[in-house]
Amino acid sequence: MPGLNVISVDTLARLIGTNAAPVLIDLREEATELIPAALPRRAEQMIEWAGGLSGTSVVVACEGGGERGAGVAAYLRSEGISAEMLDGGFAAWRAAGLPLVDAAKLPKRDEQGRTTWVTRARPKVDRIACPWLIRRFIDPRAVFLFVAPAEVAGVAERFGAAPFDVEGVFWGHRGELCTFDVMVDELGLAGFAGLGRLAAVVRGADNGTLDLTPQSAGLAAASLGLSRMHNEDQAQLEDGMILYDALYRWCRDAIEETHDATSHVPRSRTKA
Repeated sequence: MPGLNVISVDTLARLIGTNAAPVLIDLREEATELIPAALPRRAEQMIEWAGGLSGTSVVVACEGGGERGAGVAAYLRSEGISAEMLDGGFAAWRAAGLPLVDAAKLPKRDEQGRTTWVTRARPKVDRIACPWLIRRFIDPRAVFLFVAPAEVAGVAERFGAAPFDVEGVFWGHRGELCTFDVMVDELGLAGFAGLGRLAAVVRGADNGTLDLTPQSAGLAAASLGLSRMHNEDQAQLEDGMILYDALYRWCRDAIEETHDATSHVPRSRTKA
């Protein structure tokens, strides 16, 4: 059992991908693989970046769960930030066989440590699902730019952004697979329970094969409804995050649960 102010890799793995996930700070330098959703930060610069964590819960990960991680977590707590250290650090996460993200596949981070992504304006399915995936499993503070189709390539070059869900780019459709499928696979996230099921729902809704899963038609309808509710793509993305949070939790935790007019009624009241 982890000690005081320490979180186990199993507990952290259950939190990553949910809206209750802590901010995960990775203190390793020049890391080629990352724990999903980890934000690389230098311990020597913690005075500069610690202020941005006010009001959040934080987990600090170093290589082996030693004094570097313990010291940074203690410093954050001294600043009034709820902070824990990952028990055993990155080495324990790897030893547990949990998913890892290839850092080389991510766009270069800006001065604030954020990745930037760009796609076509007026999103429907894939262009909301992919940002949800990135913010929940890759970079919680990722920036998404929605521009006219003809401007995607130029904006990507000028702002160091990764273009996605447009033709001829790495993060795009591949055959029957939609961009969400590609990201789950290429980013090494398939090991998270529920993401494979969610990918099938997204694929059916995005490709118009609404009979692919029973939920695909509902996602397509909700996505089109969101696009009619919002004229501003960023506002649509924020509401879409809630939609995909709920879908993911159903895919991961609730597929065996049923509901009808009497399922919520105590058994004693439903007997004939």
